Amino acid sequence: MASSFFSEFGLMWYLKELKKDEFRKFKELLKQEPLHLGLQQIPWADVKKATREDLANLLVKHYEKQQAWDVTFVIFQKINRKDLCEKAKKEIAGHVKVYQAHVKEKFSEIWFRDSVTRIYDGFEKELIKKEHEYLKFLFAPNKTRRQTVILRGIQGVGKTTLLVRLMLAWAEGMLYQQKFSYIFYFCCRELKQLTATSLAELVCRDWSNSLTPIGEITSEPERLLFIIDGFEELKYDLNEPESDLCSNWMEQRPIRVILSSLLRKKMLPESSLLIAAVPTYPQVIEDRLECPEIKTLSGFTECERKVYFSHIFQDKSRGIKAFRFIRDNAQLFSMCQIPILCWVVCTCLKQEMEKKKDLALTCRRTTSLYSSFVLNLFTPMGASCLDKQSQGLLKGLCSLAAEGMWNDTFVFNEEDLRRNGLVDSDIPALLDAKALHKYRYNENLYKFIHVCIQEFCAALFYFVKSHTNHPNPAVGPTKALLSTYLKKEKVHWIFLGCFMFGLLNEKEKWKLDAFFGYHLCQEEIQQTFQQHLWSVSESGHLQGQVDFLALCYCLFEMENEDFVQWAMDLFQEAHFLITDKMDLMVAAYCLKHCFALRKLCFSIQNVFKEEDTHTSTSDYHLTCWHHICSVLNTNENLRELQVSDSDLQVSAFATLSDHLWNPSCRLQKLQLVCCYPRECCWGNLCDVLLCNKNLIHLDLSTNVLKSKDLKLLCKALKQPFCHLKSLCLFNCFITSDGCWDLASVLTGNPNLRNLQIGSNDIEDDGVRLLCRALLHPSCHLENLGLGACKLTSACCEDLASVLTSNRTLKTLNLMGNALDHDGVLVLCVALRHPECKLRTLGLKIAEFDEETQRLLVAEEERNPNLTIRDE
Repeated sequence: MASSFFSEFGLMWYLKELKKDEFRKFKELLKQEPLHLGLQQIPWADVKKATREDLANLLVKHYEKQQAWDVTFVIFQKINRKDLCEKAKKEIAGHVKVYQAHVKEKFSEIWFRDSVTRIYDGFEKELIKKEHEYLKFLFAPNKTRRQTVILRGIQGVGKTTLLVRLMLAWAEGMLYQQKFSYIFYFCCRELKQLTATSLAELVCRDWSNSLTPIGEITSEPERLLFIIDGFEELKYDLNEPESDLCSNWMEQRPIRVILSSLLRKKMLPESSLLIAAVPTYPQVIEDRLECPEIKTLSGFTECERKVYFSHIFQDKSRGIKAFRFIRDNAQLFSMCQIPILCWVVCTCLKQEMEKKKDLALTCRRTTSLYSSFVLNLFTPMGASCLDKQSQGLLKGLCSLAAEGMWNDTFVFNEEDLRRNGLVDSDIPALLDAKALHKYRYNENLYKFIHVCIQEFCAALFYFVKSHTNHPNPAVGPTKALLSTYLKKEKVHWIFLGCFMFGLLNEKEKWKLDAFFGYHLCQEEIQQTFQQHLWSVSESGHLQGQVDFLALCYCLFEMENEDFVQWAMDLFQEAHFLITDKMDLMVAAYCLKHCFALRKLCFSIQNVFKEEDTHTSTSDYHLTCWHHICSVLNTNENLRELQVSDSDLQVSAFATLSDHLWNPSCRLQKLQLVCCYPRECCWGNLCDVLLCNKNLIHLDLSTNVLKSKDLKLLCKALKQPFCHLKSLCLFNCFITSDGCWDLASVLTGNPNLRNLQIGSNDIEDDGVRLLCRALLHPSCHLENLGLGACKLTSACCEDLASVLTSNRTLKTLNLMGNALDHDGVLVLCVALRHPECKLRTLGLKIAEFDEETQRLLVAEEERNPNLTIRDE
């Protein structure tokens, strides 16, 4: 700020703007506010008798000029004279400029330090232009209210790079000038090292020697943006009790409390937030944030990947050949979405092509590509294997990587390197090889260029060293590694287990032995893995902890069909959550080797595109889906299929139906829950009911079953070729009109024993129709579920007639309906009838009045064959 602004005259002018009562309050607050800023108090006797001019002199006498104004500024806020603060701001010529200069210097250095793989040409300019357009609309200029934005993206996709670009663009006056006066960037990897602090200290650190700017900064909280980068690093779920949160930005509290208070709008509620995180952060935090807007950063498009390849490969024909190779490999092509990994892939392919290697052999899977890349980093020019010095460097790097994975450490200091056998003189070689690079915020800290490289090196550690020889006891044995990976206990272990299995591939064994010049310990590791998988298959408890898709990814990397079949045959039940094309491909690869499965559970989300987007990619997805569905015909042991929370397009549903009505399908139970089949799909399902002689249970709960679709379904159910015994239509939007069709099934299908239609608007009229059918001699139903069907006591007479006349009904669920004492009394009278065969009645006794509760308890005690179930 200009020195004149802090002169006695400047202070006196602002003090004279105060009314008499405000000036008195100003003096009172002057007792404590200096202490909050870390300043000494002015003697109260002097303050008490001071005029406005005297007080201005006292402030400048006891404090430095900037400190004097900060005390004044904070007190103006406390006495609701924000207008004076805004006037003062117009005279400011320092804080914002000083901060913006700091941001330019700091983030420019980060930008260039992090430029290991950057291409400085037209491609880079196009990316910057794209990023700038993306950022412009991240916080829409026409939105005046505060915003909370969550920026999601997989690790390495460019979230931090984008945020660095944001900070630079703002500091250079190119972005958000009319929206934000200050933008503060917090790196969670650094924040988690802190203990107690205040938001004021966080904001002012690195660029101000004191907390003096905080008064001005907080004068317009609605013009503040806080960026929280790498939220998943903190492992917070923001579940602190409201009473633990803090609203005072000057108060020192644990960093967890400070951040939770900021994010949950207890502190500076008018400010905006931008939270960057990987998609695996706890979803529960979204419920604790104020109306969060979810944005996704997807990385390179296919076109951008192609352009990137053309810049890496100066030889145009080689570049085209390399891109076509990657384009045909879904796994490696997906990697290239991430800019740094696109560079890794390009670099590796270029090196292999220069050596005239067959890419189909050396870069088939992610493991083979990473092994080629890493080993090439340490192989001297023209050599075919590693020399002793290079082996030492690589082993030290692998040791460091393993320690980091077990300790959740991804930034290392020089002591960490020395502990793992890497001396100071090794660091330049590791930096030149681009195995490590300097951490963007500190010259003396280092990290792997991407966590995938660290994961690969950690996996390689177990093949070149023993965990017993590791200097850090936290590094566990191979069995513990596999167990931890398959349970998904560590959020950062994305590919570690896959790389372990991938390095067991026969071609990888040969490659490693050739590079190191001796035989590694692959056989011992494979034997350990076999023993662990066998022990998991023998324990139902351990099986329940295993992420089956994670195991499939491991087996996919290994590419050993005999081992895959052996491993798959250990399990009788498999659960898959499919969220992308790689999941689908990996599941298809493993399931074609499954012959022992009895139960298969699937959830498929965001994979199948709409029918009008017919592409080679969508065709490939359907091919993978065909391979998955073929297990219905090739596995004679499979008895149950559950498909839930899935969006199956028409072609995908048709593919499933084709395999369900195949004569080889021995499936007995089929669940299609929350799949929302298109209208044209119900005909396929009806054909399945008529053609599949083994199918006896069908669950279509939580689907929209329109009237005409219900008619079609019920028509099939009445055919003599339908062998279905159990039908569940829970929450299918069925009304009382639909009960005409359901009633016809009860009288027309002598095989049906179980009908569950709870959570539909059946109402009393619908029950009346069903009861007439239940009295028909050809109805053999044993279980009827009518929970939460909007029933009243008016239907109890109809139900009572069924209880006294139907000889087969054993279970009736009426929970969640508005029955009163009179209705329950009618039911109890029927239950006492000598011809009543009911054994289980679903009613929540605690929901009734005391008289009705006594009635139900007495009835249950009177009838030893009856159970009144409330769950």
